[in-house]
Amino acid sequence: MSETPGPAAGRRLGRTLALLALAQLIYSLDLNIVFVALPEIGADLGFPGQTQQLVVSAYVVFAGGFLLLGGRAADLLGRRRIFVLALAVYAVSSLAGGLATSPEVIIVARAVQGIGGALLLPSTLSLINTLFAEGARRNRALAVWGGAGASGLTIGALLGGVLTENFGWPAVFYVNVPLAGLAALAALVMIPRDPARGARRRFDLPGSLTVTGGATLLVFALVEGPELGWTSPLVTGAFALAAALLALFTVIEIRSADPLMPFRLFRNRSLSVGTTVTFVYMATFGVLPYFLTVLMQIVHGYSALKTGLAFLVPSLAIATGTQLGERLATRIGDRATLLIGFAIGAVGTAGLAFGFDTNAGYGLLVPGLVVSGVGQGIVWTAMWIAAATGTAPHEQGVANGIASTALNLGNAIGLAVFTALAELGTGGRTGQALREATAHGEFLVVLLTAAGMAAALLVTLVLPRRRPVPGGTKSEPARISV
Repeated sequence: MSETPGPAAGRRLGRTLALLALAQLIYSLDLNIVFVALPEIGADLGFPGQTQQLVVSAYVVFAGGFLLLGGRAADLLGRRRIFVLALAVYAVSSLAGGLATSPEVIIVARAVQGIGGALLLPSTLSLINTLFAEGARRNRALAVWGGAGASGLTIGALLGGVLTENFGWPAVFYVNVPLAGLAALAALVMIPRDPARGARRRFDLPGSLTVTGGATLLVFALVEGPELGWTSPLVTGAFALAAALLALFTVIEIRSADPLMPFRLFRNRSLSVGTTVTFVYMATFGVLPYFLTVLMQIVHGYSALKTGLAFLVPSLAIATGTQLGERLATRIGDRATLLIGFAIGAVGTAGLAFGFDTNAGYGLLVPGLVVSGVGQGIVWTAMWIAAATGTAPHEQGVANGIASTALNLGNAIGLAVFTALAELGTGGRTGQALREATAHGEFLVVLLTAAGMAAALLVTLVLPRRRPVPGGTKSEPARISV
């Protein structure tokens, strides 16, 4: 794709990009779409309140655990094949979730959805990074894809509220069935066939089993720690077994002739820093929708519909930010763009914190939601550009799997840590006292996420400076050392 495509090819790429953006929207929606439906799911299926979070965590655990495997599968088995398979898994598991009549069925359905997500995210990213040449065209494609993905984090809450209020909680699952099913069929027509495989390569089954098991157990322990207690035998056992499996994975990969995750990829500073940034992004920006949902529903008593509508403002702000991120990255480079995005995000999120008060109305949240959302969108686009830069096309799948795994670990660790901090002063309180303690705890947590965004500025400084090549599509490292 190094040459400028003709009109027909350009239109085909445009349709393909729209399809890939839809796939990313489906993935992002499912991270948050069930939040506002949890009370109704619990009441209908007989979930005790403290176990309802399993509907969310089952998805997060399996999505995080299988991402690296999904990325390598895209490289070895074909990006289009894995993309279509992932969407089919989504459609079937979503149907099962909507039809669920017991807690066990809906949890298993969400776990299978998570596996579908682990296959979908890296295959979608690797398709973008191989169909669009590195530079301005890829930046533009990532902005469109990123706009769908970043906005989906908040649109999920909006759509979840609308669907739950008007059609009941099963609708948050059923909505995926036609979306994913039609996208899978469209992919067979719109995405180019996978090229014939060259030299036969090992799949690295020992590495796949150990990293998938280790990552899944690690995310499980992080997600369930706040619910079960950090000293619970199940949580401590999961941490210990995860550490052992990940250590074994490292040994296997060092000795493997064809490793699942070649450690030499981390010599690419853009990938290493981009992966770190995705972790920080999801541990800070990515946890805000959860705390906003708690503020609106628990503290202020918003209905599911009202909560969903309240997320419209940040959704539009994030979508705007993703487009700004593309323009900035193309003109001034991903390093400077990330610095700008995190700076804007930190300022906006610090302002957002002052809306976390029992006496504060929605209007006090709006300025922070807008400014923080713009910063979030800028960072989202630029961090994927950074993570994709400098990696060979045949290894884009595993590189994106690495960055996506960091994204999910950031979400799990961020939620675990910040939820525990937010709940420190709520023990034994009820009624208005509980609402005030919840708002105060979340006020402090949101300030801490702003501090995390400010700290990310230091991480971003490690990225190599890049400048656009005049008249070209790629960027080149600046001659001045970092």
